[in-house]
Amino acid sequence: MQILIGLFIIAGATLMVVNIIRYFKFIKSTQDVLSSGKPRDVFFTYLALVLLIFFLLGYVFIAFFSKPDFVMAMVLFWGSVFVAIVLTLIFNVLATAKERSIDIAEVLISVIDARDPNLKGHSTQVQRVTMKLFNALPNHMKKDINEISLEYAALMHDVGKLGIPEAILNKPGPLTPDEWDVMRTHPELGVYLLKSLNSFDEISDWILYHHERIDGNGYHKLKEEDIPFPSKIIAIADTYSAITMKRSYKDARSHEEALDIIKEVAGTQLDKTLVDIFLTIPKEELV
Repeated sequence: MQILIGLFIIAGATLMVVNIIRYFKFIKSTQDVLSSGKPRDVFFTYLALVLLIFFLLGYVFIAFFSKPDFVMAMVLFWGSVFVAIVLTLIFNVLATAKERSIDIAEVLISVIDARDPNLKGHSTQVQRVTMKLFNALPNHMKKDINEISLEYAALMHDVGKLGIPEAILNKPGPLTPDEWDVMRTHPELGVYLLKSLNSFDEISDWILYHHERIDGNGYHKLKEEDIPFPSKIIAIADTYSAITMKRSYKDARSHEEALDIIKEVAGTQLDKTLVDIFLTIPKEELV
């Protein structure tokens, strides 16, 4: 019987270690634009982690410093199982909520893009190409970027065009210098529209600076390392989409033509290291 009791306690303690590791991953998954909470939520999140560690220490104490009976061993084991089930349910609910939120955001962005026939599908394409590039990055380059936050920044990068007059958005010919000045305000307008969502503070600069150039000739004259790394990723996806999509004032270019153009501006407009990685993505994943 003592062997059985020991096995149940060891199994419970091992499962609790797994639960703590999974909870660490859960904490990391809540640090994005969709699930980052208020300070009070953060307090309870870490309080729960402290309690899990406390329970694990309880298993160790009972295993080495007391003589547990069968009932206690079963309580400890099934307690770990209960925590594992609750964590699984939480993960599933959070993952589903994030998927649904992104789906809803894509619909809203499609409505925004519909104001300008030249933008129809552009934001969604930039989002998907951005994530293809992100997934192609080596781990050391993407470890500090939250995937969900990047996906939202890419999807929302042109949301500021809601504030651009339709006469400018839908103009069939080239814009005048004054009209370009208005058009270049769309990153600031996007940040303004999203500022009421406090959790979006993390991605505001990514949206604001997605038209910067490596050589410093972009909208805000930032250059090289002053440009947020996620903005550099979005800039490549934005450029690829702009080249390959048909517009009222130009025909769509082929995938191969887009890559040639992107290679030409690597190191001046776009980050060369990221361009080199982008060029390794298979054509069928981008087209």
